Parts: sequence; structure tokens; C-alpha cells
Amino acid sequence: MTAQDIALHINKTESVLPIRAQADLLGISRSSLYYRPRQIDPDTLSVMNRIDKLYTKRPYFGSRRIAVELGVNRKRIQRLMRVMGIEAIYPKPNLSANNTAHPIYPYLLGGIRAGYPNHIWGTDITYIRMKHGFCYLVAFLDWFSRFVVSWRLSTTLDVRFCLEAAEEALILFGPPDIENSDQGVQFTSRDYLDIWLSRNVAVSMDGRGRAMDNIFTERLWRTVKYEEVYLKDYTTVLEAKENLNEYFNFYNYERKHQSLNRQTPAQIYFKKGEIFSLRKAGLLS
Repeated sequence: MTAQDIALHINKTESVLPIRAQADLLGISRSSLYYRPRQIDPDTLSVMNRIDKLYTKRPYFGSRRIAVELGVNRKRIQRLMRVMGIEAIYPKPNLSANNTAHPIYPYLLGGIRAGYPNHIWGTDITYIRMKHGFCYLVAFLDWFSRFVVSWRLSTTLDVRFCLEAAEEALILFGPPDIENSDQGVQFTSRDYLDIWLSRNVAVSMDGRGRAMDNIFTERLWRTVKYEEVYLKDYTTVLEAKENLNEYFNFYNYERKHQSLNRQTPAQIYFKKGEIFSLRKAGLLS
């Protein structure tokens, strides 16, 4: 999304609504309003999109194998993967690689199976291609039902859009027992951790280079990209937001999952959640 695109939808004089309120109505991060993207060479963008598509299909591919598959110089692939935030190690794509000292919480989900709605939420960030650029998508997924409890788009990897998505999920659906993420800079920031710790949510973090630790979210990304993103050619972040909003409504409320016995995530999330709440309150045996 260019500065011109944003200007079409945002009144920065605040004569109508505060800028934050306007950003909320558009469903974009407020930090995006102050971002001035550099022009991206069409050839470079094409290579990045090809990297994204190949990596989505083959998440265990590192820069060497991607370079061979695409016939592109490996150093260029490595540089673009850093821009995209993809960690070129086996086998985990990590859009928020963190090389600084930060709090590390143990991975709590080894051998644990999600048993009810709001037992475990997983989150991650992925690259979303557009016609003239790209943006980033963060989502929070209930592992038991596969219900997407919240999501946000941003033109930068600033932590703010992750905070906004987390806060929205908590307001709409209450806290989970466990929240799982990778060790990226967004998910290890003090502001982000405080959201969960202040609500007594157990924080779980993936081990380095372990693709299976957040497998449900990885599957969500593949589904979203093959069923929505790769079929479209978004021209602005607003257009991407509108289309993804329609898709996530379909995904949550209409798309039947084989793993859910041909039920939708919403059917499982709300029906099982109601039953679990009654049992927890001692009103149902």
C-alpha cells in the first residue's frame, strides 16, 4: 500500500475522527499510516513472490534449494528472504527472526493435545503478496477448533499490529490457557508478553528451527494462500483486508474441515465451548 493509497482513506487533520479510530475502521495498523515504502523493482517483487510460493509448498527448503529451483543467485535469495523475514534454516519459516537477548519461555505443548476451545492459541506472521508490493498477516488460531479468533495486516513488522490482534481476540473470546508463538521480536517484546502474563495465560515458545511446533498455524497459512491470496492480485492493503475478511468469515463459518468431522471451526468452537463451560461450572456431567 502506497502513501497515496492511504491518503485516499485517511483524514489526518482529525477533523472527522482520530487517526487511530480511522485506522481501526479500515482494519489496518496505525503504524502503517506513517510508513513510507520504497519503490520495489517489479523483477525483485516477482522473485519474492516466487520464493513465497515455493516456500509455502516446501517449508523445508532453505536458500540453497530455493536458489536452485528458481535459477536465481543464492546471495540474492538470501537477501530477499531476510527482507521477507523467512529464516533460512531447516525447516521453520520465521517472519520475526530475533538475534537479540530476549525472554525465552519453554515449549509447553510437547505431547499435549488441545482438548477444548481456548485451551491453546497459536500465532505467527506470514508474507502476503500484492500487485505492487507486499504486507504481513498475523493471526491467532484456536488449535482445538481451528477457529481464527483474530487477525491483522500491516505494511511493517512493527509489534503494534500483533498487539492489536491479541487485544481484539481477548476482548471477543476471553483468554486461552496457553498461547504459543515463535521467538520473534514481536512475540518476545515486553508489551506483547504482558498482554498474556497479566491474564495468567501460560506462554509457550517454539524451539529454534522446529517447524512442527506450530503446525496448525503453518497449515492455516497454506490454506489461506492457496484458496485466497494466490488467486487474487491485491492492489492495496485495504483491498487485501477486505478480501481476507471475506475469506476468514468463509473459513470460520462455512468451510467444513475433514479433521473436524466435516464441521466448520465455528460449529466446534462455539458448541464445544458452551459444553466445556457448563462442565467447568459443574452444571453438566
